[in-house]
Amino acid sequence: MIMQNYVGCDISKQWLDFFDEASSRCQRIDNQADAIAAYVAGLHPGRDFVVMEATGVHDRLLRHGLAKAGVSFSRHNPTHTHHYAKSTARRAKTDPLDARMLSGYGRRYHPEAEPVPREEGEHLQSLARHRDQLVDIRATLKKQRADAFDEIVMAELEELIASFNTRIKALESRIAETIRQVEDTARDNALMVSVPGVSKITALSLLAHLPELGQRSPKSITALAGLAPFDNKSGKLNRRSQIQGGRPRVRRALYMAALGAIRACDRFRAFYSAIAARSGSKKLAIIAVARKLLVVLNAIIRDKKAFA
Repeated sequence: MIMQNYVGCDISKQWLDFFDEASSRCQRIDNQADAIAAYVAGLHPGRDFVVMEATGVHDRLLRHGLAKAGVSFSRHNPTHTHHYAKSTARRAKTDPLDARMLSGYGRRYHPEAEPVPREEGEHLQSLARHRDQLVDIRATLKKQRADAFDEIVMAELEELIASFNTRIKALESRIAETIRQVEDTARDNALMVSVPGVSKITALSLLAHLPELGQRSPKSITALAGLAPFDNKSGKLNRRSQIQGGRPRVRRALYMAALGAIRACDRFRAFYSAIAARSGSKKLAIIAVARKLLVVLNAIIRDKKAFA
């Protein structure tokens, strides 16, 4: 049996710091495709496993380089790895020490390898993120318009809002075309919008920001979305369970979808009413519907069957 060798990698925009557990060697390389390809060529698929923190776009070149070479890797929430670092009583912090810490994190927890990154998935995620940014800017402009009283300012804001409406509509058309071009993505999108309350925008958010949908257990997928309730009990303290963590964009999309599902479907409306009556909290009941909706969507994508 081949022993797993955990290689920790601390990532920054300019460079990557690696710590190889087998050789106890630290190495820094430029965060550039050619430098990454040269380093990855020295790794052994099946034996070496790279552990890194999730750093937005700065780990993209490394993930694609590792996938191309067949080397497994996993990304982790920096909050979790920082707590692990504190548990080892480590006080100093440098990039090489962080790489060493990530190697130890892998050895301690034996994380599962992430799926190979897909170009079309990342393209869709980029478009979805850009749309969210445009929508946020438009919302700010609308708030400014509501507070404005000068006619010149109001006219300027109206013009800007109209411009953003046009840009968002054009971007949504491009996103729809991107979804249609990939058979699997188009199929999953059609399956999701078959569920009451799930709009095209909700489906887009899930396709872009929750690629694990249909591949995880119900508990795991709700935890990823930040919709899993966690107990908060200790001694005489017995507080209500609360949701925490997860992916905010996915959670917001599912919350809005839950409101639509409650209005559109008797099944979800009855579930909402029962939870609201039992808990005395309408917001808690909406979150429960969002969680149930996600479990249904997970099963639909897994089984490739539309909502019935």
